[in-house]
Amino acid sequence: MRRIYTLLPILAGFMFGSSGLFVRTLTQNGIDSTTLLFLRFTIAIIPIVIAIALSNRDLFKISLTDIPLILLCSICITGLNLCYNNSMNTIPLSLAAVLLSTAPIFVLIFAYVLFKEKITQKKLVCMFLAIFGCFLMTGILEDNIASFSLFGIISGIGAAVFWAIYLMSSKKSIESGKHTYTILFYSIIFISIALIPFTNFNQITAFVSINPTSTIIFLILHSTFSFALPYILSTISLNYMDSGVSSILLSGAEPVAALIFGLLIYSEIPTPIMLCGFILTMIAMMMLTKNEKIN
Repeated sequence: MRRIYTLLPILAGFMFGSSGLFVRTLTQNGIDSTTLLFLRFTIAIIPIVIAIALSNRDLFKISLTDIPLILLCSICITGLNLCYNNSMNTIPLSLAAVLLSTAPIFVLIFAYVLFKEKITQKKLVCMFLAIFGCFLMTGILEDNIASFSLFGIISGIGAAVFWAIYLMSSKKSIESGKHTYTILFYSIIFISIALIPFTNFNQITAFVSINPTSTIIFLILHSTFSFALPYILSTISLNYMDSGVSSILLSGAEPVAALIFGLLIYSEIPTPIMLCGFILTMIAMMMLTKNEKIN
C-alpha cells in the first residue's frame, strides 16, 4: 500500500510544471519577482495552517535548535523560486524545466556525502535517461541555442542547486523528528516577513482591481498548485524513499507537465524528437518506481 507514495513526487512535478502559466501571467500584469514571491508564500500559509489544524496542532511547536535548519530551508525555497521565476521569464518554459531537472545530479552527490545514500547503477541510468529525455522535450535541438539568455540558463541551474539543498535540509529536519507541515509553515513565515520591505503593494492592488473575484481565485490557485501542495507532497515523499529517487521522479515529471500544458493551453504541438524525449522520461520514471524499496 505504501507504494502509492512513489506517486507523490510525480504529482509534485506536475504541479511545479504549472508554475510557468501563473508566473508569466503575473509578470505580464506588472508583478515583479519579489512581489510575486510574497503573494505566493503569504497565501500558501492558509492551506498549510488548515492542514496542521486538521491533523495535529502540536505541529506548530518548535524549539530554538530547529531554527537554523528551518532558516536554511527558507533560504533554499527563496533562492529556488527567485531563480526559477527569472529562468521562466527569460528562456522557454521547457528549457527552464529541464535545467531544474538537473537537480538529481546535485541530490545524489549531496545525499552520498551527507547521508551515505548509495549511488546505484539503477539510479544513475534512470537519472541520465530522465535528463536526456527532458533535454529532447525542450526542442533545443531544433532551435538556435545561442539565442537563449545566459542569465536565464544560469538562473535555471541555480534553481536546481537550491532545490537539491532544500531536499537535503528538509530530509535532515524530518530525520530529527520534524513534520513536513512544521518545516514548511515556519519556512514561509520567515520568508514572508523578510520579503515585506521588498514587496510593491501598489502592484498587488492594481492587479486585484482588474477583477477582484477572478484575480483572488487566480492568486489562491497559484500559491496552492505551484507551491504549497507540491512542496508538501515532495517533502512527505522523503519519509518513504531516499532523496535521490524522489528528486529524479519529480524532475522527470515537471518537463512532461510543461509539454502537456503547452499542448493543451497554448496548442504547442510537440515534434517527433520531443515525443521521443517524453517516452524516454516516462521509461526512466517507470524503471525507478518498479521494485523500488519503500520504507
